[in-house]
Amino acid sequence: MRKKSALFAAGLLVFAVVGGTFNQSHAATVVTIATVNNGDMIRMQGLTDDFTAKNPDITLEWVTLEENVLRQRVTQDIAAKGGQFDVLTIGTYEVPIWGNNGWLVSLNDLPPDWDVDDLLPAIRNGLTVDGQLYAAPFYGESSMVMFRKDLMAKAGLEMPDAPTWDFIKEAAAAMTDKDNEVYGVCLRGKAGWGENMAFLTATANSFGARWFDEDWKPQFDSREWADTLNFYVDLMNSYGPPGASTNGFNENLSLFQQGKCGMWIDATVAASFVTNQNDSTVTDSVGFALAPDNGLGKRGNWLWAWSLAIPAGSDATDAAKKFISWATSREYTELVASKEGWANVPPGTRKSLYANPAYQEAASFAEMTLNSINAADPTQPTVDPVPYTGVQFVAIPEFAGIATQVGQEFSAALAGQQSVAEALEKAQALTTDEMEAAGY
Repeated sequence: MRKKSALFAAGLLVFAVVGGTFNQSHAATVVTIATVNNGDMIRMQGLTDDFTAKNPDITLEWVTLEENVLRQRVTQDIAAKGGQFDVLTIGTYEVPIWGNNGWLVSLNDLPPDWDVDDLLPAIRNGLTVDGQLYAAPFYGESSMVMFRKDLMAKAGLEMPDAPTWDFIKEAAAAMTDKDNEVYGVCLRGKAGWGENMAFLTATANSFGARWFDEDWKPQFDSREWADTLNFYVDLMNSYGPPGASTNGFNENLSLFQQGKCGMWIDATVAASFVTNQNDSTVTDSVGFALAPDNGLGKRGNWLWAWSLAIPAGSDATDAAKKFISWATSREYTELVASKEGWANVPPGTRKSLYANPAYQEAASFAEMTLNSINAADPTQPTVDPVPYTGVQFVAIPEFAGIATQVGQEFSAALAGQQSVAEALEKAQALTTDEMEAAGY
């Protein structure tokens, strides 16, 4: 059993003299938090003095990891009931599966002033299983187009509020200036079910593609998937940055902030970073639009929340709940606003934020973010019917492993290591094998 005392962990006993006798002091409860190295989480770590000042009996320990590594570590630990962590940063994909497995602690007993009814319905529903809230959303997101208005104007084009993929290709061609290291479009290429496959699955929805038909038969041999992957690879090879097959969210964020991307289609949460004057060189020229479509009734945007949850193996449940209720509260939002301005608060979780005039004024992206979240429908994510829920993922336990392998094949196609046809053929074969082995 992992010790929860910071004092015992250091091998120390602290005694206080009280009335001529020695009494052991109360040891602080250690809450170990596994989190992703995204900007909002890094910001939260910098503000936790507020929490520890209010809760001097709780010590926070952080394990901050890159997204793919985080998913691997927490999945291994929770499945094995390893007890390494007390608070997990997990996504909308894991919550319903892990909640059903009994791996998470219910958060239905968070304090009334935390106000569960203030959560956006789309976000709350994705974190609830059989009436039990199993995770508290730290920030919610969809995806949208972030673009350089100055480069768009220079190209003689105007970004529609709801662009098509054809327009994105046209604009990417017009904005690309490789001699000056300006690339028309930056998209995820790094392999991972939550990296390139999140983007490509959502994109595929707008091309009419599906992961599975209604009988759970894989569909990578379909024309729609061929159209999706050929369009993506051609777009990136023609107008994307070099080395795109190794670029994920953070790498593309850096490129956009440095002024090297004409357009970036990615998580709405990035909006506060690309418009932050302390970090971005293009702050004053950023515009926003809905994720593209092909006129088939589905846009290429996803729905996600990075959320905080407690594994059933934790022996610091009460302290973990205190931390979660602090980190996901309206009061935390106000703390961020007081330190770094309203535009930088964690978005996409609470109705009250989008009704707040101060936020609406400070965040030029607020309305587009909310519209993007509301436009995503996990229950009907595709043009044709499917037996699964999830926009950029398939809500079955096998998906993470399968999509990780498929993502490697698609990343290899982008890198020129194999053809699109070869990548799709391998994806079809491996997905079929894995699903048959799982009993589908």
